[in-house]
Amino acid sequence: MTIIAPADAAAIGKAAAILRDGGLVAFPTETVYGLGADATLAWAVARIYDAKDRPSFNPLIAHVADIEAARREAALPELALRLAAAFWPGPLTIVAPLAPGGSICDLARAGLPSVAVRIPAHPAAQALIEALGRPIAAPSANRSGHVSPVTAAHVAEDLAGKVDMILDGGRTPAGLESTIVSFCEASPVLLRPGAAPREAIEKILGEKLSAPARAEILAPGMTPSHYAPAARLRLDAHEINAGEAALDFGGRLATQAGPETLVLDLSPSGDLVEAAANLFAYLREFDARAIANVAVAHVPERGLGEAINDRLRRASARKLD
Repeated sequence: MTIIAPADAAAIGKAAAILRDGGLVAFPTETVYGLGADATLAWAVARIYDAKDRPSFNPLIAHVADIEAARREAALPELALRLAAAFWPGPLTIVAPLAPGGSICDLARAGLPSVAVRIPAHPAAQALIEALGRPIAAPSANRSGHVSPVTAAHVAEDLAGKVDMILDGGRTPAGLESTIVSFCEASPVLLRPGAAPREAIEKILGEKLSAPARAEILAPGMTPSHYAPAARLRLDAHEINAGEAALDFGGRLATQAGPETLVLDLSPSGDLVEAAANLFAYLREFDARAIANVAVAHVPERGLGEAINDRLRRASARKLD
């Protein structure tokens, strides 16, 4: 059951408790309504993708309280700090390399070494972040492919029963998503036009925004092998070959594993939400152990399985030069 409540102090306190327990809360920002989870909890973030029926694990924006909180998560260069001073709080998202010790989980970052952060201007969003005391990962609060919501009623139309609580803060003023600028390349890159105009951003920067390096990269992580670990992945495996570790699902491969074989099971019970939460962490674990070859069990192509398989296919693709 989804609770819908005016975004007053009592409701925000309850919403923060829900987030702290790994639940989902839709809340207003100055752009559109966001579907929020604690950005430090992979299993909570996995519920976002499940609720949205999102077909791929695109990076999520982490909403933070202030510039100090942003700098704890992202290594912001001088130009990024200049933009932050001009536009935050406000409808600008900055993508930058992950700061050492950053708390935002792999799944919220889609496995990338970068992170997307912004400080929302809406008082309800600010109060919720302060009450939680952690970054909130929040894409737009709608089913994937549907129009972004600008009222609590729009959220309920798409997500009633899939979200624990909707904070009703009235109609959002901008009605358009944030502009996304990346500082992961030699020059600032416009990844998504939005409510902060390009011209205003370029005026602050004193230079033109670049386009993504490849035409198909509309958001972080869209190149075919962008998510590839060092290990070679063999997908839809029904057995474990000599010299392979295993990325299992539902115990499909575990019975064939020898005593020395490393087996990491995305979800022993076959839960796709649990599998999504573990995916990037387990790929990194293989790299940490210098594993060269991994047999990957079949994951059903339903629900979050579509997104998991999308990332596994990218992870197994030929490395780009």
